[in-house]
Amino acid sequence: MTGRKTPGLDPELHAYLVDHGSPPDDLLVRLRAETEERFGSASGMLIAPEQGAFLTMLARVTGARHAVEIGTFTGYSAICIARGMGSTGRLVCLDISEEFTSVARRYWDEGGVADRIELRLGDGVELLRALPAEPTIDLAFIDADKRQYIEYLEELLPRLSPDGVIVVDNVLWGGKVIDEGDRHEFTDAIRDFNDLVARDDRLTSVMVPIADGLTFITRRAADD
Repeated sequence: MTGRKTPGLDPELHAYLVDHGSPPDDLLVRLRAETEERFGSASGMLIAPEQGAFLTMLARVTGARHAVEIGTFTGYSAICIARGMGSTGRLVCLDISEEFTSVARRYWDEGGVADRIELRLGDGVELLRALPAEPTIDLAFIDADKRQYIEYLEELLPRLSPDGVIVVDNVLWGGKVIDEGDRHEFTDAIRDFNDLVARDDRLTSVMVPIADGLTFITRRAADD
């Protein structure tokens, strides 16, 4: 398993895509393998390899020094973000599961990034509200309870630095977002979030078909 792939992208083309980018190193390969072995179908919550490489690059090219991740699972995406920020970066990871994140902690230690990461456990919205109110977050990655996506966004926006970026995963939801017959609460939640972002005049956004879809959000500049 390689995480959720872009809807309509066949396995051979996906393998080609991953092979022609910076590949996951041994640490990330072993983390994925252990996650799949221990947690079975839940391992589908792992981001795809190309997403990991992209998050590392994004953290690096934006010069992010303060980042927040909502939804850490077994720590794959956190490693990628922390590596991109370098030794001076600080990443706050928010998750609800001690079981999943206990795996993350081991790999953070082994990967030499544990000193850059602070893990906080509890409800994501409440943990966001406990963060400082100042606009200091350079990069945020949302990949948690789909029903709370709008609340995560609203808590992050006032805390986003002037050039900060919010990255949101699973916005294509396996292609189900355009299936009007699918009324699952998660599908409806993703649709509601996507619709809100598209019409919100506070925001500039772009949705791109990386893995299961990523939306990039910044606050709209005064002269936009």
